[in-house]
Amino acid sequence: MGPSRKIADLDLPSEVIDVLKGQGLEELYPPQAEAIGPALAGKNLVLALPTASGKSLVAYLAVVKKALAGGRALYIVPLRALAAEKLEDLKAFEKLGLRIGVSTGDYDSPGESLQRYDVVVATSEKADSLLRHRTGWLRELSVIVADEVHLIGDPERGPTLEVIISRFRQLNPRAQILALSATISNSRELAKWLGAEHLCSEWRPVKLREGVLFDGEVRYTDNTRRVVGVADEPTFPLVAQVLGEGGQCLMFVSTRKSAETMARKACAVVAKCLGIAGAESASAVASELEQSEQEHTSMAGRLAEAARSGVAFHHAGLTAAMRKAVEGGFKAGKLKLLVATPTLAAGINLPARTVIIRDIKRFEAGSGQVYIPVREIKQMAGRAGRPRYDKVGEAVIYARNESEERIVFDEYLLGGPEPVDSRLGNERFLRFHALSSVAGGFASTEEELHRFFESTFWAHEGIASDVMEASEAAIDFLVQEKFVEREGGELCATTFGKRVSELYIDPLSAKTMVDATGRAGDGIRDPLAFLQVAASTTDLRRVGMYLRKGDIQWLDKEAEKARDQFIFGVPDEPDEYEWFLADLKLACLLRDWIDEKGEEDITDRYDVGPGDIRAKVETGRWILYSMRELARLFGHPCAGAIDKLHRRVEEGVREELLGLVTLRGIGRVRARALYNSGYHTLELLGRAGTEKLSLVPKIGPVVAEMIMKQIAPSIGAGQKEGESGKGAAQGADKGENGKKSYFD
Repeated sequence: MGPSRKIADLDLPSEVIDVLKGQGLEELYPPQAEAIGPALAGKNLVLALPTASGKSLVAYLAVVKKALAGGRALYIVPLRALAAEKLEDLKAFEKLGLRIGVSTGDYDSPGESLQRYDVVVATSEKADSLLRHRTGWLRELSVIVADEVHLIGDPERGPTLEVIISRFRQLNPRAQILALSATISNSRELAKWLGAEHLCSEWRPVKLREGVLFDGEVRYTDNTRRVVGVADEPTFPLVAQVLGEGGQCLMFVSTRKSAETMARKACAVVAKCLGIAGAESASAVASELEQSEQEHTSMAGRLAEAARSGVAFHHAGLTAAMRKAVEGGFKAGKLKLLVATPTLAAGINLPARTVIIRDIKRFEAGSGQVYIPVREIKQMAGRAGRPRYDKVGEAVIYARNESEERIVFDEYLLGGPEPVDSRLGNERFLRFHALSSVAGGFASTEEELHRFFESTFWAHEGIASDVMEASEAAIDFLVQEKFVEREGGELCATTFGKRVSELYIDPLSAKTMVDATGRAGDGIRDPLAFLQVAASTTDLRRVGMYLRKGDIQWLDKEAEKARDQFIFGVPDEPDEYEWFLADLKLACLLRDWIDEKGEEDITDRYDVGPGDIRAKVETGRWILYSMRELARLFGHPCAGAIDKLHRRVEEGVREELLGLVTLRGIGRVRARALYNSGYHTLELLGRAGTEKLSLVPKIGPVVAEMIMKQIAPSIGAGQKEGESGKGAAQGADKGENGKKSYFD
């Protein structure tokens, strides 16, 4: 007989049991019942379960038990959206006296204010930045949850997740580690690495039927079949059937363009299934989307138009407000079909009765069209079936021909997921994390640094001599470029190295910026020159731009026009020149942003979404902030010019609006409206009064009153010119902690 599944039998305080019962929970799922014993006993645990099988609840209860006993917990997630979701879940326990907080931005902050919380939810990068600032309360952690730990295999996020887990084990070996994972083939190896108990199960609360759609018929792995019929778009007959049965569909496609195209084509099919009440609900979502953005874009218009028919698309080009409206509309059942790129599969909890995977291939630079890994397909399929709503979920993969049908059935449906491999051996990540080890005081000798890397999953699955060789190469680079000093086997970070580690940037980016600011002189240059330097850093190139056929001609002209201003000059070698133009394209996007070009103009010119603009602006802002800090560190006279440029990128404004945007609630749109109405300074705003300001376009009575409440103390304080009044590094957390958004 297995462990008890009754909530009332758990080794938890009665008030915790009451909270769970208040949520309608009376019993645990079978894998939860197996895992809860070790979790509540404080043991390390790797829990590998399918999506929606209840991993999070096990972690929540372990965290709450430790916190109520006076401990402190850190809950690490890969995405900001997931952080918000986990925060909302954990807030249910605040009634017990626990303090729950979240932190996902501002990498140049020690985070001491977070000490007042019993439980902190943070992204991997934020947790890493706290470690780099030697934040004291991290040593008090009694439990650390690593959500989505299989993302150790992700080329970008994986190395940081792996390093912080290793670092926390080094910092506090007695802290409990709970690692939550999707089903992967080597989860047992992860458990061995962590010295953890291992629980892997395929059990799901909602039974999953998996099949392949080909030639108008779905063939399932249980040997049953479903005839759906044929159509110009092969997946639409299945969509119509599911919606006719009262379900919702989540369709995965490989590209953004496909997501939008498929959503548009599906509108006629879905609209027929809505009925009068359904059409009204869908229209409500469309209205919310139309009102979500102050700067209207064609993408927002296309999304709202699709929503009226009960359809939406979802990809990284959407803004946070758009995503919130779409996700909320789908969760509420107001949207019946959501067409998404695979990024949604690793995001928030958004299940549907039926998941349709339209594409099993995607484009990868240098490789062309490649098959999507099995574990990613399984992650998408795992969204099928809504607990408490569906008895059976359905995941269907479309096959274009007989050959693809066999691949789908044999590899994706009957085959197992691939193992997760460490990505820490990449040169960029090694120098990045080697510097943080030395600068943070975690390694003061080469031997200690080697020993740390030997504690990682990379070393656990690799060869010791390879780890040693790569580690030594990273140290050599850091010493050569004066981030670290070496005397014998002793290592010590320079002032430069410590600051770079705190700024959370690649040392190679820092080298580029210091070289540039040293050459720049007094900084009297076209802003494009500094934007070009920022765009050429390895950090900003990660969100950089691709060159399209039509880009070369206009970028050639931009390069020639500003040739004398570029700090590093224009390269002659063809390959280097192509990189230069790609960087210049991103620099031009940022220039258009600070010149107050409309989002619609920018999205059209650069073929990006509004969400892409925000991502590039945020990273660009951080790089310029870092460039300013390094220029100040070395006493370079261009620091003032870079500071002004940093604030312009932060706000997306021309220089004359920098004073107005210091006000909470006043972003680029409202500031321009005020300026064009003659209110150029805070003093002029103060003289105007609420009534006059309320007549300004985009302002209105509510915003006018908010301005006047801020204006008196601002004027009285006699704010110094050149100060933004917001704090240089505040921007990363805007919109999450009640601060204004760049786009207000």
